[in-house]
Amino acid sequence: MAQAQLTVDIDAITANWRALDALTAPHVATAAVVKADCYGLGAGRIAPALAAAGARIFCVAQAEEGAEVRAALGEGPEIFVFGGYGEGETALFRDHGLTPLLNSPDQLKRFSADLAGRPCGVQLDTGMNRLGFEGLELAQHLMEIMALRPSLVMSHLACADEPAHPMNALQLAAFNTMTMALPGIRRSLSATGGTLLGPLYHFDMVRPGVGLYGAAPYADATPVVSLSLPVIQVRDVLPGEIVGYGGTYVAEGPRRIATLSSGYADGLFRSLSGKATLYAGDRPCPLVGRVSMDLITVDVTGLDHVPPTLEILGPHQGVDALAGAAGTIGYEILTGLGSRYARVYKGA
Repeated sequence: MAQAQLTVDIDAITANWRALDALTAPHVATAAVVKADCYGLGAGRIAPALAAAGARIFCVAQAEEGAEVRAALGEGPEIFVFGGYGEGETALFRDHGLTPLLNSPDQLKRFSADLAGRPCGVQLDTGMNRLGFEGLELAQHLMEIMALRPSLVMSHLACADEPAHPMNALQLAAFNTMTMALPGIRRSLSATGGTLLGPLYHFDMVRPGVGLYGAAPYADATPVVSLSLPVIQVRDVLPGEIVGYGGTYVAEGPRRIATLSSGYADGLFRSLSGKATLYAGDRPCPLVGRVSMDLITVDVTGLDHVPPTLEILGPHQGVDALAGAAGTIGYEILTGLGSRYARVYKGA
């Protein structure tokens, strides 16, 4: 079966990092969030390019990811681990120079026993109720935290992609209040959405993630990915005939149907059935019938020539538009792009 091609523009990613960095004051560091293999696009290729563009701080979700990023970057850049310090991870943090963001009294106790004297950070819960020390916990463990001399204190905004949402101001106020107890420590509150909220949310470091990879809420991002799917068969369908599982599509007239190599095993969600659009050059071609594991079917009636590939991500349709058709978000489209795609990297 022919292989689909996913093209990743590394120069676009570094351009997005520079553009987001330019939104902050000179004293504000701009980290790069490279968790989940750079949102599914390949940390081994992308993280070094971001470092060459000027990023000196990187963020991952898990220690194992941090070890892979360290192998790609070498010594020097800071690598923070959002998930903190888990049991049995001493060697990962020590041997790969990773910095955990301690999230709870249990992690604080464990780190103090295992790795005291090594770099760490602290995460605060300012209202999202997901990770981090709550206000009372911070007060109860303040002396233990300060004894570790953390290099960063951070929190995370729950609603930053909605600039007018009242949670943004509430969390900003909570972060300001809680960090008064932690003087002299770098502060970070904002990912991509918070960076776009303006200087009040920038503090000492911002840490854009999804905006680097061309997705909302960064509307001015340079597009990063394109995805072309090979046509492996074309057939003529008569009126009244069905296409695909369940017979959900019935041809109302004579149609030409192309079968393409890719399906939900490759990150094209089943919810795209009958809703997505692909492109032959500038010509839109609707996806008809159900998305199956390895195949989709597309109506190419009216094309003078059916090209060898149709495009589902590219200049006519970005990750957020495709996500809208699927009823999801751009994050899920990016991180779901499957391992079976032939990946081509442009630039850097």
